[in-house]
Amino acid sequence: MKSLTAVNTSNQKTLAQKVRVASSLWQRTLGLLGTRALPADEGLWLKPCQSVHTFFMRYPIDVLFLDAEGTVIHQESLVPWRISRWERRAEGVLEVAAGTLSRTQTQTGHHIDLKESS
Repeated sequence: MKSLTAVNTSNQKTLAQKVRVASSLWQRTLGLLGTRALPADEGLWLKPCQSVHTFFMRYPIDVLFLDAEGTVIHQESLVPWRISRWERRAEGVLEVAAGTLSRTQTQTGHHIDLKESS
């Protein structure tokens, strides 16, 4: 599975240095299930995706809904056993460690660049 880096180009802050891509139905269905934690420098890019849940998860996460241009159209923090709202304009969802949105001061309207890690 390829790995990406997620950078907020609106404020030049890195959200995650190692972002796994989940693009197949099976990868998106499995998501972060079965993991004990999401390290601060890691994330999961689900594409296509318009809604996520944290059923059966043991830890909270931050989620960013991105449109086709990589603009944040919605963001939220989810604790275990919750469902995000459905975002019809979302091309995908970036899941990152809880606290990342606050640490990087990422806001709706910011642009996120997902590029292959070197």
